[in-house]
Amino acid sequence: MKAIDVHAHYLPPLLVKKLKENQQQYQFVEIEEIPKGTVRFKVGDGEWTRPVHPDLMNLEKRKESLIKNKIDFQINAGWLDIFGYNLPSEQGAKWSRFLNDTLLEDIGNEGDNMFSTLATVPLQDGNLAAEELEHAMNEGHLGVMIGSFVNKGKEGSFDLDHPSLDPFWEKASELEAPVFLHPVFAAEDARTKEYGMINTVARPGETTIALSKMLYSGILQKYPGMKLIVSHGGGSLPFILGRLKRNYQILREKGEEIYDPVIGFHQLYFDSVVFEPKALKYLISLVGENKILLGSDDPFPIRDPKPKDIIESKDSELNDNQKNTIYYENACDVFSLKVKS
Repeated sequence: MKAIDVHAHYLPPLLVKKLKENQQQYQFVEIEEIPKGTVRFKVGDGEWTRPVHPDLMNLEKRKESLIKNKIDFQINAGWLDIFGYNLPSEQGAKWSRFLNDTLLEDIGNEGDNMFSTLATVPLQDGNLAAEELEHAMNEGHLGVMIGSFVNKGKEGSFDLDHPSLDPFWEKASELEAPVFLHPVFAAEDARTKEYGMINTVARPGETTIALSKMLYSGILQKYPGMKLIVSHGGGSLPFILGRLKRNYQILREKGEEIYDPVIGFHQLYFDSVVFEPKALKYLISLVGENKILLGSDDPFPIRDPKPKDIIESKDSELNDNQKNTIYYENACDVFSLKVKS
C-alpha cells in the first residue's frame, strides 16, 4: 500500500552555502555558525532564531526514515522560523524567492525522486504573495506553506483574515493551490515555556485561533478553489467546533455579519499528526477519511516517528480502503500527484 507524507520540513545545506556566498545580496539576513556544526539566523529586525536542528538539514537520514516506515514519498516545506514575514515587502519577496529556489534545487539534486516541496510566500504583502505563489507553482512547487499569523515586527501584525491578504487567497483559489497552514508563535505565554508546552499546548492553540478567525470571516466560502490543509489535526478546533457554532448563533442574533464556521470547517483538510488513535477516529467522524492526509512533522523532536502506526491502530477502526485513502489517494488528489513505489 503506497504512502505519502504531506507534512515535513527541510532546510537545504545549499541555502546556507548560497547565503554565505551571496551575503551582499541578502544583507537583511544574518547567519552565524554555532557549536555542534549547525547555524542560526537573524532575519531583518527579528531575534536570532533557535539553532537549526541538525536533522532539519539531513536528507540522507530522512530517506532512511522513509524506507523504515514504508513511506514512498514526502512533501517538504521550509522552516517557518526564517520565512521572514517581518521584512519590508520587497525584501520579503526577494527572500521568499531565494528560499523557494534553493529548496527546489536541493531537492532536485539530492532527493532521489522521494521528495517534493511546498513554497513560502511574503505573506506581509498580499499582492506579492500572490505573485510568488504563481511563480513557485510554475517552477515545480506543489503548493505553499503559510504561518498562522503575520508578524511584521515594528510595523505591527495581523491575522489571516486581514483584507490585505485577499489577493493571495484569490490567487490560491484561482490556481486551486494546496495551502498548508502551520502554527507560528503569535505571542509568548510564559506559562507554556515549561514541560515542552510550547509544542503540546501553545502551537495547537495558535492553530485554533487562526482557523477560527478564518472560518468566521468566510475565507473558505469566498475562495473555494484553494485546498486548505491544517497541521496537527486542526489543533483543538475539531473539539470546540460546537462552541464556535453556538457563538455564531449568538452573534448572528445580535446582527453581526459572520459566516457559519461549520460550513467552512467541512472544506478543510487535516494531517494525521495527533498521536492518539481515538482522536483521529473522532476527527474522521466529523469530516470523513477523504479529508485526512498522512503526516509526520519530520524532523522535529515532537514529530511522529512512526506516522503509520496511528492509522494501523485498532482504535482508529479503519478498513483497508480507508487506510489507502489516507495514506495515498487523498494526497494524490490534493497535490495532483502520481507516485511510483
